[in-house]
Amino acid sequence: MSVTATAGRRPVITAWSAVSPFGIGRAAFIEGIRGLRGTSAPLGDGFESAPGPEACLAPGFSVREALGRKGTRSMDRVTGLTVTAVGALLGESERNQRVGTGEGAAFALGTTTGSAQSMMDFTRDSLTGEQPFFVDPAQFPNTVMNCASGQSAIWYQLKGPNTTIAGGRSAGLHALNYARRLLSSGHAESVLCGTSEEFSSARAWLEHHAADSAVTLGEGSAMLLVEPAGDATQPVLAEILAVELGVVLRGDVRAALASCLRRAFAQAGCTPEETVAHAGSGNPDRAGVEESAAVAELLGETPWVNLAPHELIGDTGAAAAGFQIVSLLAYAETHRDRAVGRIGLVTAVDRTGSVGCALLRLH
Repeated sequence: MSVTATAGRRPVITAWSAVSPFGIGRAAFIEGIRGLRGTSAPLGDGFESAPGPEACLAPGFSVREALGRKGTRSMDRVTGLTVTAVGALLGESERNQRVGTGEGAAFALGTTTGSAQSMMDFTRDSLTGEQPFFVDPAQFPNTVMNCASGQSAIWYQLKGPNTTIAGGRSAGLHALNYARRLLSSGHAESVLCGTSEEFSSARAWLEHHAADSAVTLGEGSAMLLVEPAGDATQPVLAEILAVELGVVLRGDVRAALASCLRRAFAQAGCTPEETVAHAGSGNPDRAGVEESAAVAELLGETPWVNLAPHELIGDTGAAAAGFQIVSLLAYAETHRDRAVGRIGLVTAVDRTGSVGCALLRLH
């Protein structure tokens, strides 16, 4: 599954930002990645019912403190993280604000379910209330997975296509591929493309029962500004050379991902030897082992840097691929002499059987 583009028409990433366990904004993320700063900490108030004692949370994040009281009374955590990340990206420069908003600005967000906590809370209220319909109607929008993208569009006047794509750890690659489709078809002039995941007791219990091993969960939102390649004055952080997605057949994750990797390099017209860094999904189960094996087999003896953002910010679930991409961009910014002109590789595997990869020409 891919979009074919000629080398001269490949889209580019011109800006990015994030809300992460390192803090709010691009600078905080770069500093955390550069310093290899771990973020796991004991859970505080509000998470007493979670199964584990620690998580990688956005430090001190509160929806009302980040966005103010107006319009946030019923906003849940994942929506607040997303809206804050969009605001951080748009607020970095006048150009970001001009290009990233308005009639031609689309939004593509990768997720899994949106907020599992909101869905469970609303369902519980309908079962425990005196009547099933004695629920807070203001909470209902939080139960649908496109709440975060819809609120972001309302807050920042994103008037183009608005799409939420479910895909677990590979959701960010699905969103990036969709952004390319919007641009290549002329349905958008720019795309805010991101991923979001919240930490909650509900999500922690779901992962506790579903995962093969105990992992420290993280949260946050990573956001990219994706545009068609323009003139020489356009700021370019990376060129999107290829995005390939696949499905695992007969349980063979390694073969499915290897096929995606071969197609991606063929589409991009480059070789694995050009790869300078790889950011993997950090899947804690067997699929993660097969992901690493597929990448190692492809890259062989190539001297590449293994970026592992999950080791610092935890398992960020649906936000993982987004954080992998911005980790590559942060690496390129802090290691320009090594990274400029080289290939950054992102791979993702999810226990639902979704796999994918992306190749970025770093600038």
